[in-house]
Amino acid sequence: MRIAVHGKEFNRQSAPFIARIFEILQQQKVEIWVSARFGSYLKTAAFKKIKIKKTFNPDDSLKGVDVFISVGGDGTLLEAVTHIAKQKIPVLGINTGRLGFLATISKEETEQALLQVCQGAYTTEKRSMLKLDTNSDAFGKQNFALNDFTLVKKDTSSMITIHTYIDGEFLNTYWADGIIVSTPTGSTGYSLSCGGPLIFPRSGNFVITPVSPHNLTVRPIVVPDTAEITFRVEGRSKKFLVSLDSRVASVDASAVMKVSKSDYVVHLVQLEGQHYFRTLRHKLNWGLDIRN
Repeated sequence: MRIAVHGKEFNRQSAPFIARIFEILQQQKVEIWVSARFGSYLKTAAFKKIKIKKTFNPDDSLKGVDVFISVGGDGTLLEAVTHIAKQKIPVLGINTGRLGFLATISKEETEQALLQVCQGAYTTEKRSMLKLDTNSDAFGKQNFALNDFTLVKKDTSSMITIHTYIDGEFLNTYWADGIIVSTPTGSTGYSLSCGGPLIFPRSGNFVITPVSPHNLTVRPIVVPDTAEITFRVEGRSKKFLVSLDSRVASVDASAVMKVSKSDYVVHLVQLEGQHYFRTLRHKLNWGLDIRN
């Protein structure tokens, strides 16, 4: 079996846990590939016994990889998606961070989860993504996102004006600090903190959520993910910020942006007992009442 691993820089306290992950994989006779950046953090004495077969960078082919493991938080898993792109490799998120809606495997569950993965005892859940088309080539080939697209003002000056169209039909002009287009997967992220709804992963929708709108009657709206959402921006600044998940670029105000459903999907590893509703209850403390 061949498994690719990606993670971020970690502290000394986390090193034994991460070393244990590789120890389990080697015990299962797994061929280990590691992202080049993560590999640069594995050069201390704690990892001298790791046998890494190959390192890789974004846009490199991962042909032959059976499972991709992300070690970190949700941001790390979103980075993992940029390595996979259109390659249909299942992703398992091991959570060393805090909340973790995507990286759902806790430290306590990690050993059992790795054994199940190595034995092929898992299913996958498809998560849709969005893509950005614009006359500004800000993101190159990585013009896709699993969580969300955001468009926000670049500085602390006045609000921006965002003219929004759905399938060519005028929807609204938003006077706001910005706007978010979220997939169902990303509905538990930035959109949620701005008042957006939770969306079930297989519902086939996008949600458009304004960021600090001037008009308080403007609310998030759910649209089908078959729609093409187009934005034109006006403001005192000649530049504004656009992000796809955690990747950010500065874009000229003359740019026209179109958000639509990507042809790519992400295959998240699902182990026995895992479910989206369980994640909501656990991560958001649904059903928790201090009176009980």
